[in-house]
Amino acid sequence: AACQHFDLFHLTFHCFQIGIIGGSGLDDTDILEGRTERYVDTPYGKPSDALILGKIKNVDCVLLARHGRQHTIMPSNVNYQANIWALREEGCTHLLVTTACGSLRDEIQPGDIVIIDQFIDRTTRRVQTLYDGQATSPAGVCHIPMAEPFCNRTREVLLEVARSLGVKCHTRGTMLSIEGPRFSSRAESLMFRQWGADVINMTTVPEVVLAKEAGLCYASIAMATDYDCWKEHEEAVCVDNVLKTMKENANKASSILLTAVPQISQMDWAQTIKTLKSVAQSSVMLPKH
Repeated sequence: AACQHFDLFHLTFHCFQIGIIGGSGLDDTDILEGRTERYVDTPYGKPSDALILGKIKNVDCVLLARHGRQHTIMPSNVNYQANIWALREEGCTHLLVTTACGSLRDEIQPGDIVIIDQFIDRTTRRVQTLYDGQATSPAGVCHIPMAEPFCNRTREVLLEVARSLGVKCHTRGTMLSIEGPRFSSRAESLMFRQWGADVINMTTVPEVVLAKEAGLCYASIAMATDYDCWKEHEEAVCVDNVLKTMKENANKASSILLTAVPQISQMDWAQTIKTLKSVAQSSVMLPKH
């Protein structure tokens, strides 16, 4: 087992499993049947909370609350490395994640779902690699390509499911991730719109980057809860309104997950996973001896 701490690519998957990372207000464990908890450790420390193991329509799933089940971990302090490592070690091939976000576009209304396909990174304090030079980490430096950050096959399944359920869903979007935990100033919000960002949150980076390094099929269901603070004549984002919108709309994300998981399990992912692993492996520059 110890040797796995140094090798990301020679883990044998015993079965098909889907990891689910739940964001703020979107981490309901009730979507899983036959739940059991497992507390684990990783070379990077402990994940945000226990791994919740269970099934969605007979498909093995692992749920992890990104901020802890009591929402005690602020975005900058989430142990993203440990979270991704733990889910991968558990045998997950896919990560379906949920996130609350602010809308930077008129057409993305509070309550809408966005299946994001790009990101802009404005974080400053986060480790963005599993190859961080520590003795317990894999050897080398990883220069992972990020032209296509998300798994497009997995995104397509989520989009198809959202349409079939009648959920208002935007087929693509650029997520701007800020450090937080504060919200943006109006000047920042207006600038981010000029940059071409569509939605804004505090957690997509580095999660998507680490998932790519780990060779996982990663896709994100983003739910708009507000208009950030750029939009005139709209109330600026505040926690109360975010929570209200989440409560009213969380069932949309759950419905997508409950329908998408069995569909994903019935598809052949061998080549997709092989390609992802190959890209990740070829991105590592090993130290010279």
